[in-house]
Amino acid sequence: MNDATTLTLYLGAIGLLAIGIGGLVLARHLFRVVMALAIAEAGANLLLVLTGFRWDAVAPILTGADRAPMVDPVPQALVLTAIVIGVGVQALALALAIRLRQAYGTLDLRLIRARMAAEIDGAAGLAPAGSRDRPAGERPLPPPQPAALPGETRP
Repeated sequence: MNDATTLTLYLGAIGLLAIGIGGLVLARHLFRVVMALAIAEAGANLLLVLTGFRWDAVAPILTGADRAPMVDPVPQALVLTAIVIGVGVQALALALAIRLRQAYGTLDLRLIRARMAAEIDGAAGLAPAGSRDRPAGERPLPPPQPAALPGETRP
């Protein structure tokens, strides 16, 4: 194969990683986060396989007097291990998502976070936290007073 094919495969692997990381950062729905994790994992696995692959090489099996260059088997073993671990992580993440759906009735991360905070505050006997963006003072706020000039006294 040529360099264009290699470049295309590398760009595909990096693209999958970027899409997965973007989904992890931007998604608010828990199932989408799990899917983004799977996409990022596929990109990382493809990138690992590509690092050890050689177009002119053969499988790493010794057959006798054959002295052809071989593909590096270490990245392949790492990817097989990563696939098994990834399936376990995805199964655990989906099981937790199902439990959160049963407990809170939604998979929206903002709603889950708010309901969890309300549960924790209620269990601790605390009042729910108010808005951090709310200005201090009474409502309606008094009109602003002009600044005093130098030498001027105000009552």
